[in-house]
Amino acid sequence: MAVGPYSVTNYYFEAKRAQAQALKNAKQVTLDVAKEFAEISGRKYGLFEEYKMDDAELTIVIIGSAAGTSKEAVDLLRANGVKAGLLKIRLFRPFPASEIAESLKKCRAVAVMDRTESYNDNCGPLGAEITTALYRAKAQTLVVNYVYGLGGRDVRVDDIKAVYSELEKIAESGNAGEAYRYLGVRE
Repeated sequence: MAVGPYSVTNYYFEAKRAQAQALKNAKQVTLDVAKEFAEISGRKYGLFEEYKMDDAELTIVIIGSAAGTSKEAVDLLRANGVKAGLLKIRLFRPFPASEIAESLKKCRAVAVMDRTESYNDNCGPLGAEITTALYRAKAQTLVVNYVYGLGGRDVRVDDIKAVYSELEKIAESGNAGEAYRYLGVRE
């Protein structure tokens, strides 16, 4: 590789900046394609899905198949008067931080569900993104992060209901307590 003003390494920074800009542009492209898809199929998709979020005070943020299980828990809790909601992430990169923060900032307590361990003793990848988004939005929402379902471990409706039960305690006390938690680990 050549060294000097025209070497490949001299353009690395510019290439990375161009990638970052392309990632920013991808959010609008995603929305445009989703709109076209809705016109063809009648099914609407956005950057994330809000489920019973209009008046939600306690919310779970999740990615993937466990959202279906979580919706069932939300329905059961709603039937008992609990203002539970769900936000299912559809697009992780670029992360729709401001849009998600707008959806969550009215909630009293939020549990972010990560199906991965990031080994930082602070939070998982989704937890980091949500916490940052809420911080930048100056939201007063209390946030906890759960690691769950590792190794294919099942997540049941009762497991999710237990998370909402913890969110109720957090909202009542005004204290999130241990911010990084594990769901379903055998003692």
